[in-house]
Amino acid sequence: MRLRDYTPRGYQARHILILIVPMIIFVIAMTLFFFNVHVQQVNTKLARAVAQEVAMVIAERASGQNFDAMAKDLNDAGLMTVAFMPGQTKLTPPPGQKCCGELQEELQVHIRQPFAYAEQPGDIVKLSVLLPDGQLDARFDRKRAVVITAHIFIVWSIGFSILLLATSYAFLRNQVRSMIELAHAADAYGRGEDVGNFKPSGASEVRQAARSVIRMRNRIRRYADQRTAMLAGVSHDLRTPLTRLKLELALLPKGADTTAAKADIAEMEQMLDGYLAFARGEEGEQPVEIDISALVRDAVGHLAERTRLEIHAPPIVPMRLRPLAMKRAISNLANNAADYGGTVRVTVAAEAGSAIVTVEDNGPGLLQAQYEDAFRPFSRLDASRNQNVSGVGLGLTIARDTARAHGGDVVLGRSEMGGLKATLRLPFGAAPTRDRERE
Repeated sequence: MRLRDYTPRGYQARHILILIVPMIIFVIAMTLFFFNVHVQQVNTKLARAVAQEVAMVIAERASGQNFDAMAKDLNDAGLMTVAFMPGQTKLTPPPGQKCCGELQEELQVHIRQPFAYAEQPGDIVKLSVLLPDGQLDARFDRKRAVVITAHIFIVWSIGFSILLLATSYAFLRNQVRSMIELAHAADAYGRGEDVGNFKPSGASEVRQAARSVIRMRNRIRRYADQRTAMLAGVSHDLRTPLTRLKLELALLPKGADTTAAKADIAEMEQMLDGYLAFARGEEGEQPVEIDISALVRDAVGHLAERTRLEIHAPPIVPMRLRPLAMKRAISNLANNAADYGGTVRVTVAAEAGSAIVTVEDNGPGLLQAQYEDAFRPFSRLDASRNQNVSGVGLGLTIARDTARAHGGDVVLGRSEMGGLKATLRLPFGAAPTRDRERE
């Protein structure tokens, strides 16, 4: 059981959580401390002062000397209004609701006679005390016995917390947006797309990572261009002597048997074309919006002339890809299936944000341990397949490279038809680009 199993996965969500949790703990702790310590102490002192004043009034009433003068002084000072009802033998509790817990405790300490009090409209507290010769009633403002503005502290604490969270969210959103754009750009570069208006933005660390991605893309492009140029030159240099050999074979006497030699030359030309296509990888082609169902039908349609072909595809499955490269990859998978099986089934489906193209045959198939070896360049696993099949062992390699350049992959498995099943998975959508640099 790990903590990260219960926390958000996103960078922004985690940082918001890091802000919210301490903020909530701080507000709760400060609220508890404020009410349990500060407010309680203040309320106790206020209630004690009121209880002492009432006790003094009761004492003056008992002595019968300065009661009226004291009552007048308290009323004139706005502290409380005191009235005495002689002859009362039973305490009459004032109407209203109970309040001021600290006042109850202080009155019990300072007043020995029976009493009752309640809060009345207008934030007035009425206190009734039963004396031996009657009932004493005192009215005073509730704020004299309890702090009535304590909630303002909570309101301000929550308000400032919300303001801080909103400010932090706005800041984090810009930082996360820069990282998301960097991820989209890196993903687009990996698919061979050119995000021309991408510029590093955000924090210095994010900018540094973005510049590193751009430099890596440029180095990979230079390497690919150099490799393509080198192999194109090698192909050109080799085609020249092949052309001369073809010419010499054409000039031989008519009776000479040149069939085997011409077949060897044709095979060499095919090998050169395969090597060059593998090295080039359709580097110059740009992704476009296209219907992959139509592309699949176009790529495998020619197989109907030499094998039993089944195509199952929905009418339209639009997605963004490089059509020539993808057509070549699908054609390689289909040709490989047709070389080894009498029936080829091609299926196109859309699920879980991806387009899936499966190519199956009813041939001898491969052992599971050989699935990954089949993708190695120039690999020929003829021990379990027909050895009279032409090729240079680059078909599956080119198909997987093309799929991975589009952000997908190609995997092999066992077909229900008894042969090999190649599954090409391609994610939908393209990386969004931005219109301008954001700080």
